[in-house]
Amino acid sequence: MDTKEQLMKELNHIHSWESGQKGLWFWEKMGRLPFKLLDRFTPQFIHNKIGQALNEIGSYLQTGGRYLYSEQGMFKRFTEKTGEKEVTLEFISKLPIDHMDEVSDKIIHSRKKVAMTQGATTGIGGIFTLTIDIPIILGISLKTLQEIALSYGYDPNDKKERIFIVKCLQFSSSDIVGKQAILTELSAYDNLKNNDQTLSQVQGWREVMMTYRDNLGWKKLFQVIPIAGMIFGSLINKSMISDIGETGKMFYKKRRIMEKLSLLDKQPLEEDK
Repeated sequence: MDTKEQLMKELNHIHSWESGQKGLWFWEKMGRLPFKLLDRFTPQFIHNKIGQALNEIGSYLQTGGRYLYSEQGMFKRFTEKTGEKEVTLEFISKLPIDHMDEVSDKIIHSRKKVAMTQGATTGIGGIFTLTIDIPIILGISLKTLQEIALSYGYDPNDKKERIFIVKCLQFSSSDIVGKQAILTELSAYDNLKNNDQTLSQVQGWREVMMTYRDNLGWKKLFQVIPIAGMIFGSLINKSMISDIGETGKMFYKKRRIMEKLSLLDKQPLEEDK
């Protein structure tokens, strides 16, 4: 069992992380310009493919789309960790935070390796294989966040969690103003009365994903160079999944800690009765 002192220590660590999220550096913001200029010279069929990838995010919010993780594979991780034969979401939610962290860290490490390999592969052909890279890295990002959600005992199939995942994706690609707004939204996320209220927060999901794409900026610009794009694609994708994984871990960990603290605060009251 986690003690209140341990939970508070972890929560303070997350608060420090949140305070350190200063958004994009100036040169990163400037880096968006070349990508926009590149749009002028990009064939229309490439624009169409990117548009299709963005539209899939709308489908993901509604149904989960094709970005589905392996639930049994995730349960197997906890079976190996705890020795329990039957693992459920409820069982995971009651585990100590350090157990959840360990599984989450392994997920992020594994997905970073996949992203590196994929980035190197699609970097061979320059701009034309870049159109393949963007939807694939979106898929890896979403699957990574789904697996992190489950590692902290939350159901990625729940529409509320799919929305939370998109908000995490938005946070990782926002500037300081956007990040502060999202932090405010997510701090009260579990207090929302229903999914309709939550859904209203991402009515601009397309703008969210356009911002995500623009944030590739100077990073993906280097990947359009054939052959050399292998190196850039590998390093860039690793960095992106690392940032997204860290964001998902911190936000889901915070929610679980807050729920555990709430239960601990209620225990003395129940004992008094």
